[in-house]
Amino acid sequence: MPTKQELLDLQFIEVRHKLIEVAAFLDRIDRHPGAADFRYAALQAAIPILLSARPDRTSGVLQALSDHSHETIPKAVIQGALGAARPAEDSDLGKAG
Repeated sequence: MPTKQELLDLQFIEVRHKLIEVAAFLDRIDRHPGAADFRYAALQAAIPILLSARPDRTSGVLQALSDHSHETIPKAVIQGALGAARPAEDSDLGKAG
């Protein structure tokens, strides 16, 4: 098993890049007009989990970005995933139109 130092030596630059990319994305969102949607709120909810010292951060972030509904939709009206759960009152993804 590698040591913490070895992991830092191997992956620090890659992870540093990813964090800077997230910061740049958040800056872009903040600079542009209009209201942010549920995906931005989901990212904001995930960031404190990422910064916590809990041993299951990966699971926590995945849970924060997951759809926990149990109801199936009759028909998908878009192709692909949104990456975060749309609030129920804001959802029209399952409604055939």
